Amino acid sequence: MKRCFVLANRAGGYNAPNPRVGAVVVYNNTIIGEGYHKQYGEAHAEVNAINSVPDSQKSLLSSSVIYVSLEPCFHTGKTPPCVDLILKHKIPRVVISSVDPFAEVAGKSIRKLKDKGVEVVSGVLEKEGLGLARRFFTNVQRNRPYVLLKFAQSKDGFIGSTDKEIAISNPISNRLVHKWRSEESAIIVGTNTAALDNPRLNNRLYFGRNPLRLVLDRNLRLPKQLHLFDGNTETLVFTEKNNSDSLPNVRFVHLKFDDYLIQHLLRYLHENKIQSLLVEGGRQLLQSFIDSNLWDEARVFSSTTFLNKGVEAPVLPANSLKSSQQLADNTLDVFINQNAGSLS
Repeated sequence: MKRCFVLANRAGGYNAPNPRVGAVVVYNNTIIGEGYHKQYGEAHAEVNAINSVPDSQKSLLSSSVIYVSLEPCFHTGKTPPCVDLILKHKIPRVVISSVDPFAEVAGKSIRKLKDKGVEVVSGVLEKEGLGLARRFFTNVQRNRPYVLLKFAQSKDGFIGSTDKEIAISNPISNRLVHKWRSEESAIIVGTNTAALDNPRLNNRLYFGRNPLRLVLDRNLRLPKQLHLFDGNTETLVFTEKNNSDSLPNVRFVHLKFDDYLIQHLLRYLHENKIQSLLVEGGRQLLQSFIDSNLWDEARVFSSTTFLNKGVEAPVLPANSLKSSQQLADNTLDVFINQNAGSLS
């Protein structure tokens, strides 16, 4: 099962809005096939695992075990049901980490397999399996994207200056952030951060894809010379104003900027199948997600540098700290919101 998890993570976000899934076919304690769901709309993990079994060993499938990190799909979507493929090849034993919460599946595949005489074992390394598919589970169970907050703060708790860009995180941390960008569906900043820092919000320091870029610009005051409007990556601008500008690869989306701005934003993203959102700033935007209880995970870099003044860092619940690790002169703290809110 751990091998299934390793394979599933190779998708690197290309699978979204589908879950990350890995599968391994085992005969007589030997792996004879493996695969993962590489990209949305393409073959699922079980299909790739079964297809990877050499023709000379296909006859072994009827005496094999298939391990899957998530319950095989039951319905026909972009691809046929994986449960039927397992039955077609008469695989007698299926080992599953997590049951699929999606209403079209939700235990139906397990029941069908058992009804056909297949031995099914579920709940193997279930906690790890739930973590692997947490973006998908959040979408299904909370009707919104998985929200990941990220910021860097000084030793004395400031995330930057009010009038200029200040580098707090080190090169190791920066490279890690670009890896995270490659793994999430979308990335967002507020108006002030876009104007002051002029970020590109793309992935330049790691292999993989760029996230969809999002920026809040209520009154359309951001200059069009910013990197966000360079046309290199698809970008959405959320605004209350009517807009007649035509910029390459940029769309303007009307959104209500009221006390429920975060809810409006997440509802739009969910309706448009954006599976996860990386929030990179600024302080007001980050704190809005925290105060609304609409966040799932936060990754915070702390440096050894003192700024003495500036923009204060957002405040996270102290009891949500899960882990810490040292990255040269930066400390990375990971916070998990165990009681995250829902839009349903």
